Amino acid sequence: MPAESSSVSQSTPTSSSSSSSSSPSPPPHRLADLRWSTAEVRMAETSDSSVRQRCFKKISVEGNIACGKSTLVKVLQKLRPNWHVVPEPLEKWQNVVGRESGSMPAEMGAASNLLGLRLGDPKRWAYTFQTWATLSRLHIALAASHPPERHTVYERSVYSNRYVFAASLHEQGSMNDTEWVVYQEWQGWLLSELDKRVELDGMVYLRAEPEACLARMRVRNREEERGVGLEYLDALHKRHENWLVDRTTVVHHPCSSDTPVLVLDANQDFESNEELQAELINQIEDFLDKI
Repeated sequence: MPAESSSVSQSTPTSSSSSSSSSPSPPPHRLADLRWSTAEVRMAETSDSSVRQRCFKKISVEGNIACGKSTLVKVLQKLRPNWHVVPEPLEKWQNVVGRESGSMPAEMGAASNLLGLRLGDPKRWAYTFQTWATLSRLHIALAASHPPERHTVYERSVYSNRYVFAASLHEQGSMNDTEWVVYQEWQGWLLSELDKRVELDGMVYLRAEPEACLARMRVRNREEERGVGLEYLDALHKRHENWLVDRTTVVHHPCSSDTPVLVLDANQDFESNEELQAELINQIEDFLDKI
């Protein structure tokens, strides 16, 4: 701005000498002031826009199988209808339908229930399921219908897909070394390319002991989960702890390495406890205000 003021000052004397009867030119500082005002307005508008965008966060609810994620999602849908709550796409996993190829051929029968196949025969279907799970989550995260003016809450994320479930399957031998390398390569490349479009502002970790998860799993009695035992739940619990609490998991993308985490005690069943539900939601709202 000093250069602009200087330029106006130099042109003023020439104008006055050529037209002595003309009305005096405006003081040079007025043009500079006007330009400053315009810049300040633009800066203020940009700042206000950034503040508005930061007010509405995208978070995920993470945790073990049967830790209470689905229950919390239902509670949020009921008590915070102005939020955009996205449940885990179980139907997409239980009934595989392609965007271009359509449904599975009838002769393949149960092959369309990829979740059931993964749990029933992990070595055969682990890589396939993790691929489909990641793609389905990315479709959801990139959906144009997501309202930018509301908090968005996802049930799990592409990050837990990799650092908890896929990593655990590889460790247990259900995903071989080649499949694990291929999975990490394309998943990491996609996240790098999509970057901010799939970035989370925070994660809520529903922390429950594996024994509590096993008891709830038996009560809900999902057919696909009948082969899941305490050993597998314990392995997943340790993965969540390393990733979200101890932060010892080596992660390869800033979206998951620097993301703030809220840890909630989910050992107590809150499905029919309205007081506990309100307490959990209050903690989540405080977390959203701080991140």
